This record gives sequence, C-alpha cells and structure tokens, in this order.
Amino acid sequence: MNSTTPTENRDHQNHVPPDYLRDESRLIGYAERIFLPRDVEELSTLMKQARREGRLVTVQGARTGVTGGAVPQGGWIINLSRMDRVLGMRKTSDGFRVTAQAGLRLAELNAMIRKQDFRSASWDHEALETLEAFRQAPPHFFPPDPTEQTASIGGMAACNASGARAFLYGPMRGFVEAALIVLADGDRLELRRGREQANGHVFSLRTLGGRELAGLIPGYEMPRVKNAAGYRTASSMDMLDLFLGAEGTLGVVAEIELRLIPAPPFQWGAIVFVSGEKAVLRLVEQARAEDRYGPAPLAAMEFFDRGALALLRATRAENPDLVPTPEWPAETGAALYFEWHGWEEPAMEQRMMRLSERLAALGESEEAAWMATTAREMDRLKAFRHAVPEAVNRLIDVRRRTEPALTKLGTDMAVPDEHLSDTLAMYHADLEKEHFEHVIFGHIGDNHLHVNILPRSSAEYDKGRAIYLRWAERIASLGGTISAEHGVGKIKTALLRVMYGEEGVSEMRAVKRIFDPECRLNRGVLFVPDEPAVP
Repeated sequence: MNSTTPTENRDHQNHVPPDYLRDESRLIGYAERIFLPRDVEELSTLMKQARREGRLVTVQGARTGVTGGAVPQGGWIINLSRMDRVLGMRKTSDGFRVTAQAGLRLAELNAMIRKQDFRSASWDHEALETLEAFRQAPPHFFPPDPTEQTASIGGMAACNASGARAFLYGPMRGFVEAALIVLADGDRLELRRGREQANGHVFSLRTLGGRELAGLIPGYEMPRVKNAAGYRTASSMDMLDLFLGAEGTLGVVAEIELRLIPAPPFQWGAIVFVSGEKAVLRLVEQARAEDRYGPAPLAAMEFFDRGALALLRATRAENPDLVPTPEWPAETGAALYFEWHGWEEPAMEQRMMRLSERLAALGESEEAAWMATTAREMDRLKAFRHAVPEAVNRLIDVRRRTEPALTKLGTDMAVPDEHLSDTLAMYHADLEKEHFEHVIFGHIGDNHLHVNILPRSSAEYDKGRAIYLRWAERIASLGGTISAEHGVGKIKTALLRVMYGEEGVSEMRAVKRIFDPECRLNRGVLFVPDEPAVP
C-alpha cells in the first residue's frame, strides 16, 4: 500500500487490501494500486502522475457510502483517510469557522468541537487566538447529522450529506464556507462562498495554476425537495455549490472550511409507538404546522414501519447489544422519532405536552412513548434509530453467504409534502403485490423514506430493481428526487436519467469534461462508463 507518492515503494504497492475495494453498498471492485496522501501537496502530485500515466482514479474517504461511489473499477485508488487534520480556525461577524482536511471523520470533528480541544500544535498565532476565544464562547456544534457518524467530511461534502436534522438545518451545503479543490490534472481551485458566482448560467473560474475554466451550468430545473442527485444548478449560483454534491466527479474536495453555530442548550426527543401509519401521517401533519423557527423548533422527525420494528425485534433476540433499548409494545404498527432543539425549557416542555395531547386525541398510548430530556436518554433514542440500517446490513450480509451477488437494495427518494401519503401507499401496494420482505424507515419530515427490499435470491433482487425504476419514474413526475441524501454513485445512474432525461445528463457530462476532459476521475459515478477512453 502506498502511503505518500507514487515513486515510493514502502508498502507492497501492487497489493490493494480487500477493504479498499468495497464500500457500504456491498459492491466489490478492483484496482491496480492504492495511495494514501497526507496533504494537498501529495494529493496534487498523485493526480499529476495519474494524468501522465493515463490512469483512472477513484477517490475514497471513509467508504461509508451506500451507492458504490468509492468502489474502484480499475486504475488507482486515492484514499484520503490520512488527510484527517483540523488546519485552523477563524472568527467572523456571525460565528466561528473550522478548516479541516477531507479525511477527517465526522465523529472526531464533533468530539473536538464538544471538548473545545483540537490538535492545534501546527496552527498559527491567529488561529490559536481564535481557539482561545472559541473556548470562552458558548458551546457550538456542526448540524449535519448523517446516520453514519464515521463518514468523512470530504465524503459528506461530495454527496451534500444531510441526515435526520436536515429537517431544521438543511444539508451539508449550507455549512460549507470554502473549499480547496484538486482537479484531475493536479491543478487546484480555491472557492469561497459569495466570491465566485456564475453570470446567469455562464461561469468562468481561474485555477491556482493560472488556467481559465469556463462553461455553462446545466439548464434543467432542480426539484424543490431535499436533493442529492446530480449537479447543482441555478441562475447566478455560487460556484462552490457546483462541487458540493458532485460526488467527486469534477474534482477532489481536499480541504473544507465549515461553519459552526451556537448549540441550543436543550436537545430533547421522543419515540412514540402507534397503531399504524394513519396515526403517523396525522402526527406528521400536525408537527409540520408548528413554528419551525421558534424557541423550541422540531429538528428531526423519523419514521419506522411495522417491518422495521419486526426486524429490530428479531435482531435484538439474536444479539441484544445491537438494539440496547427497552422493549416496545408488541402490537405496535409504526413508530415516530421526534427531536427538538430549544433555547427555553418551558417551550421544550410545551412541545412534549402537546405531543402527549395529540397521541391521546388519536386514541394512541402516551405511556408507550419514550421521552428523553438528558444526553444519556437521547443516546438511547438515537441508538434505536441507528439500529435499523445496521440490522438491514447484517441481514443482507448473512444472505450473501448463499447468494454472493446480492447487494443492498434501498431507495433514497423524496417527494413534495402533498405527495407523501400517496407515495407511501404506492410503496405498500407494490411490495405487497410481489410479497417482498421489506422495511421502510427514514426522514419522514422531509418526505424522504428509505424502502429496503430484503431479497432472498438474485431473481427477487432483479425484480426489486425493476420496481425501483418504476417508482423513480413516478416520483420524478411528482417533482421529487431519486436521491435525497446518498447520491447516485455507480448504482443509480439509470435513475439519474429518469430524473433529468438524456438532455440533462448530457449537460452534466459537458460540465464534467470542462474539469476532467479525459473522464479519468471517479469513472462510472453519476454516468454509465461509456465516456471517452483514456489516452
């Protein structure tokens, strides 16, 4: 494994450890070599040599993605996991900013922010003074909250990651202030929010090497829902946003400046167990009608269907440590997770009381609900929420022992508010017609549900993929998205065409060729691999 530059032979350069050939999609790829740069200089050197040698390059972060974006299809792997330092901090008129390398894990960043303690030995005097001011200030936090806390900051930026708290705070894009991008030829771009902007749909950027890169932003219309599919486009848009959510196809997000915000002193939550989805939809409707920006706004609202609860119960029976929570009522038909962030304790108490009143009005049990008002109690609720995707992954891994071709089969689609009920009904009708074992869970506050078919054979898997394509066509026609947070990767390229059409995908390809003319970078991500051959 190469640890720095391609000319060094420190670690069996022709052997790629199997873990680096896969991600959480359960796809397995192949590669000639792997490199793990420690900083932008080493990364740039690698990209220049890859261009000279005509190598394909797959860029990896923590490999927590579920769409195969980090799975190589030949060529070189450049893994950024050793680029894991916080480089500095500055203060602006509206808060603190932290600059981090792309390989830093979210959990590590959050721990540093919480402890107000960064690895700062190499920081300059100004950054150290800012750190001291940060320690004297009220607590801050970084809101993006994907389920997988081991995700890398660069991977989150590449996919415009979000998570449960996106209901209140929005996705990753809103918390990125600047980025240093390494292009496919090793040249670099420095982009800062509000500084480099398109003129209508025309853009022109100058690299640090002095080249001008100019072109047109795609003309398709973005869906008005939470979205992580395809290149961002808007008239006179901030050019930084073109790279956030581009899944590493335009350049490598190497360093990122992140915006921190004051942490609300109260973070309370609840999980309610109800008789069925009719009660769920009513509770969701009522919660949406509340003030989202008052002293105790709703930060997250998550859904678990009957199948998800049954899978959790079965998983817990086999391994209690994986679902470390109390029992829930056996007759439960569905569950909802609520999380409120607030500045006034009476307002938080009012939210809790109102939820209890609504449960009673619907004839649902208030006693069955789990309420959390401390960090320890919140950890219990979050463990329950995170256990569902883990249980799905465990089940698929078991079935792969007899059907090695099986991979995870889950949707990532979202629709406008008015279509949530009809979309859920569509899912149920098709799943029941085909007798699929399945679970449905996810970010119901954003109408963003993950439907996971649990195939028992390759034939069932293929049938499930066909149904997903039909769903994508229907959801796109409703103004929804085929990917609200996970991106397209290598698995969902056909769905991207469904959403934007061949013309829209062609416009994306044209943008890619401006930044990566030979189409060597992350080949097969977003677009099927029929791009021009590498010279």
